[in-house]
Formats: sequence, structure tokens, C-alpha cells
Amino acid sequence: MAAPGRATRRLTHAHGAGRTGLGRLIELTAAHSAGDALITVALAGALLFRLPVGQARGQVALYLLITMVPFAVVAPFVGPVLDRLRSGRRYIMAGTLLARGLLCWGMAGAVHSSDAVTLFPSALAVLVLSKAYNVSRAAIMPSVLPADIPLVTANSRVALFALVAAGAGAGAGSGLTALIGPDWVLRLTMPLFLLAGVFAVRLPRHVDAPDLEAADEGEEPASRWRTMVTMGRVVTEAMTANAAVRVQSGFLVFFLLFLVQDGHLRGMDQKVSLGLLAVAAGVGGLGGAAVGSWTRSRSPHLTVLATLAVATVTTIAAAFLFDIWTAAVVSLVGAFAQGLGKLALDAIVQREIGEEVRSSTFGVVETLLQIAWVLGGLLGLVMSLYVGGPAAFAVVSAGLAVSFGWLLALRRRRLEAAPS
Repeated sequence: MAAPGRATRRLTHAHGAGRTGLGRLIELTAAHSAGDALITVALAGALLFRLPVGQARGQVALYLLITMVPFAVVAPFVGPVLDRLRSGRRYIMAGTLLARGLLCWGMAGAVHSSDAVTLFPSALAVLVLSKAYNVSRAAIMPSVLPADIPLVTANSRVALFALVAAGAGAGAGSGLTALIGPDWVLRLTMPLFLLAGVFAVRLPRHVDAPDLEAADEGEEPASRWRTMVTMGRVVTEAMTANAAVRVQSGFLVFFLLFLVQDGHLRGMDQKVSLGLLAVAAGVGGLGGAAVGSWTRSRSPHLTVLATLAVATVTTIAAAFLFDIWTAAVVSLVGAFAQGLGKLALDAIVQREIGEEVRSSTFGVVETLLQIAWVLGGLLGLVMSLYVGGPAAFAVVSAGLAVSFGWLLALRRRRLEAAPS
């Protein structure tokens, strides 16, 4: 165990990341992602695979709606709060981890007793806290950035280790769920979050920044509350492209899941089909993070548009040639586009938005992307009841194509209006 640990430490602390604190942030985010993966697998085991397909659809729809509506109301307040508490970012990140550890214990009891009244609000709280951690982590990235590493590359390194840890957590969680049940998986996840919370406090002090002072005594700066209008055209265009890819991602997860469970996606055993789709999505996510480091000399905005274009073309092709293998390819490319596009979007926000309102901006971005994913999931769930694979993929590909054409037109007008 010591040798792999030392090898991992060399990778996370390479190229000056150990001196600036980026290495510690990478390791902390990996633990955060592993814990989230364990929670996701445990809840999937409780909500999906223990129930008949029809009843599972109802549980999933209820979960998506209950988490989306309050999340849309609560999450936008997270960013402004974090902007006001910039001097305590380490403690905020630690608090999100410690609170999730305690919620894991509560959700375990709710899963064991099938107490939906406790389970769904707890799952919402875990989701909001996870997004709060991601907002804080993205906001402090420039402060731990080594001099010779671009933002996209640093974001890619964090994402790569987070995905590897999430994959390991999902694999371990799947085995443990089958062996000891989802409630015990949640209980075993609690110490992971508690330990990560302790390590969050040990991040370098320079990740904290002085709190914002009001422009005038008792007056709140108007720019702290971010909207799509106040984020600027470049950020808004990049976020819109990412939202389109998130809709496709949510659609793929739930449409293909229920298509396989209903027996409408034949070609191989049901469990093998689900495994193939999961592996394809995992490989695509890892590929997006790996390619992120290669894009250091390229425009993040062009990278975002390219990911949307690739996702669109692949989905159109799958609408004509639909089977389990093309579904796997679309899952791979969709996960690749989602991962790489989000890395480029993070770099754009970190570059375009000042530190005093960066958390607010990331809060808006995370909220809208989460809502887009949930809407895509609901779309996939409903379509799995009424239409087959080719028709559903045709609808999604048409939406992606319209989004891509609209964003190209916006970009052209913006460039023409820019002073030469």
C-alpha cells in the first residue's frame, strides 16, 4: 500500500503542485468524488434494482423532481454566501464534507426502514453540499495554480483523479451493495467524509482570501448576485453549450437504463448491457479529463463548441444506426463531451470573472447545469415509456443541432461587434 501511495503522491504533486497546494486539493477532491460515488451507488441500489421496473420509474421521477425544485431555489444562494466568506473557504469545504458524513448515517437508517420522508430531503442536502464543495473548489483554483500550469490543465488534473476515485468508489460500492446492502454502504461512507473534512482544514492558508467589504456601509454590491445576463456573453455561451450536453447526458442515463430493463435494447444479457454502457461512460469521462491537458494552447471557448458538435454528430448517427453498440458509443462520446466541456467552462469562468464574485458565478453555473441534467433525465424517463431508441435519439439530436447552430450565430455576432 505504501508504494502505490507514494506513486500517487508524486503524480498529484508534480510540476509544482505540491508547493502551491494544488496537490492536496487534488487528493481532497478525489476523496470527495469517491464518497459521492458510494452514495450514488447505494441510492441506486435502494431506488432502482430492488423494485419492479414500473415502480422504479416512479421512485426515480419523484427523486428527480424533489431534488430539482428545491435545488433550483436553494443553490443560487450558495455562491453569494461563499463570496461573503472568502476568508474561510477551507472551513466551508470541510463543513460540506463533515455534514455529508453525518447525512450518510441518517440516509442509511432511512434506506433500511424505507422512510422516503427522510431519504429524499437528505439526498437533496447531500446534493447541495456537494455542489457547494465544487463551487468552492473551482473558485480557489487560481490561488493554488502553479506558474507553469494553465487553468484547463489544472482543472483536467483535478478531474482525472476525481474520476478515477469515483470509478473506484462506484466499483467498491456496487460490490458492497450486493454483499451487505445499500444501508451499510452509506454507513461505511460516513468515516470517509469525516476524514476528508479534517484534511480540508489542512489546505494551505493562501486559499482563503479577505472577505469583500461593501462598497458603502450597509450596502450590498449589486454585482454579487449573478445571472445569465451579468455573467457576460462568453461565459453565457459556454454555459449554454454545456447545458445542452448535460441534457443529453441525463437523457442517456435514464432512457438507456430503462430501455435495457424493459428488454427493448437486445443483443446481449441485461447485466452485460448495463455494464457496457457504464464502462463506456466511464472511459469517456476519463478521456475528456485526459484530453483537457492537451488543450492548453487552444481556446477554451472553441473547445466547448467542439464538444457540443461532437456530441451532436454522434447522436445523429446513432438515431440511424441504433443498437447496443451505438448506444455505448454515444454514452462514451457524451461523457467525453460533458467532461471536457465542463473543464473548459471552468477555465473560462476562472479567467473571465473576478474573484470577488467568482463563487456566485460558479453557483449559477452549477445550478443551471444540474437542472439541465435533471430535465434530460426526466425526458429520457418519459420517452422510455412511449418511443423507441431511433425516434428518441432523433429528438435529442435535433435539440443539440439547434443549440449548436444558435451558439455559432451568437459567437459570430459577438466577434463582429467586438472592436478590431
